[in-house]
Amino acid sequence: MTFKELQPKVIAITSSATSTRDEKLLAICQLLNESVDYYNWVGFYFANHDTKTLHLGPYVGAETDHTAIPFGKGICGQVAESNANFVVPDVSAQDNYIACSFTVKSEIVVPLFVNGVNIGQIDIDSHVIDPFTEADERFLEFVNKEIAKLF
Repeated sequence: MTFKELQPKVIAITSSATSTRDEKLLAICQLLNESVDYYNWVGFYFANHDTKTLHLGPYVGAETDHTAIPFGKGICGQVAESNANFVVPDVSAQDNYIACSFTVKSEIVVPLFVNGVNIGQIDIDSHVIDPFTEADERFLEFVNKEIAKLF
């Protein structure tokens, strides 16, 4: 399924009147995980700006010990500070990387903004080296714009 074909499905999930926000977030994770071959772990982290930590939200994929991540630590923590997308083509070549699993080869993290504030991010791990393109970035920015409407 192409990113263009996924867009209306994302809107349908976020527009659902019968689901809670967490149910919608989990449904987005499931949709992306099932629809994009190289999206092997899909999840959300949300920022606590007082403690400068990210906290794991809904996700689909292998269980993770990384339920709280300090700002600046790992790819997710760096995105919490930089407010910019971060694409890691090969995690083994990255210095400030928190290893989740030996099967993870690459990662993309896109910040989630609500009213100009970085409140969290979508994080995707892949078992493939260098699968993410600019199309992934634009699509995940679209996903986060739709999710921001839930806050």
